[in-house]
Amino acid sequence: MPKKIWLVLALIWTVIIAVLCLVNFKKLPGSKIPNADKYVHAIFHFVFVMLWSQYYRTSGILREQRLLGKAIGLSIIYGCLIEIAQGLFTTTRQADLKDVLANFTGAMLAVLLQLAVSRMRKTNPQ
Repeated sequence: MPKKIWLVLALIWTVIIAVLCLVNFKKLPGSKIPNADKYVHAIFHFVFVMLWSQYYRTSGILREQRLLGKAIGLSIIYGCLIEIAQGLFTTTRQADLKDVLANFTGAMLAVLLQLAVSRMRKTNPQ
């Protein structure tokens, strides 16, 4: 896929995270899964890192380790900014350090998956 498509997908996902993290969903039925919102945060940032790193990869301006570092750094900063916005600008949400940790976990899982796939490609060239 061309890099512009990856950029658009990454930007759309970034906006989706902001909307879903800042909008009031109290009227929706709750989940019976303990800490379900932490899993959601991890998934949000897993996909975030996958999309942004793919954009950086297709742009060809960064080496693999640098692009993964940039994507995870962007995820951490963005996740922290969302938490700050929840604390400052919403009355139904609150900033939560556990959400930041869940964001980091999802981002790290995305990086580890990409590193594993990269290693497999190097050891098993086609």
